[in-house]
Amino acid sequence: MQVQLAGEARRPDRESEDFAAATSEALVLLDGSSSPTGLESGCRHGTAWYVRRLGVHLLARLTDRADRSIAECLADAIAETAALHGGRCDLAHPNTPAAMVVAARRHGASLEYLVLGDSLLVLEPADGPPRVIGDNQRFPGGEELRRQVWSTVPGSAERAALHLEYALAVRAARNSGNGPWIAAASPRAAAHAETGFVPLADLRAVAALSDGAARFTERFGLGSWGDALRLLGESGPAELIAQVRAVERTDATCERWPRGKAHDDASALYARL
Repeated sequence: MQVQLAGEARRPDRESEDFAAATSEALVLLDGSSSPTGLESGCRHGTAWYVRRLGVHLLARLTDRADRSIAECLADAIAETAALHGGRCDLAHPNTPAAMVVAARRHGASLEYLVLGDSLLVLEPADGPPRVIGDNQRFPGGEELRRQVWSTVPGSAERAALHLEYALAVRAARNSGNGPWIAAASPRAAAHAETGFVPLADLRAVAALSDGAARFTERFGLGSWGDALRLLGESGPAELIAQVRAVERTDATCERWPRGKAHDDASALYARL
């Protein structure tokens, strides 16, 4: 694989909670689940710490454990990362650090992939339209709350209160069997990821995007997924993120394009196969 990647925090004064890394045979992209300010997590490390360690452990497992399925590699990485917390962190806390995960690796003559959460993997076939994988664990019980958040004024007390209500509802349901699954402290979540194999001969390239970068198509409609792949291939991931940021700056109040945050951490990875 020939890989290009780029990432940008949502604000210059904040640490990004995304993580992207790759080798010539595997790639990972994680999007940390951010928490409203002041919401306890039971963890002294934080989300950025968690996504980096989970990402590194997952990439290592993908490259050195061909005998393990990609879901088993994620389960191993979750367990290894949980062990790093130590006894001072409450990993049973519903707001313990967590992340969406995209991963792929060469496996013989195929590409093996995994997506858990609302980040996306986009397959660019040698012939035909792109195939988008991911964002398949929506939380219907929280959709109305999310719409209410988006309908309020950014920075207002009303939005902060609704955002907290939404965050608590999601955290109470996730990884419980009654809501979305996400990589946190329990390896069981890996079994709920979307996984599969695609013959390498059928693919030209593959892209991984956190939801902040996927706004290019999913939220702002700057182009189709075919357009996004063309931009990634011709100008690189940094240009795609730059175009997302340019649109975000024209709508700082989130009125034209309702969304939870005016800006979000954005990461994108493009690999030619």
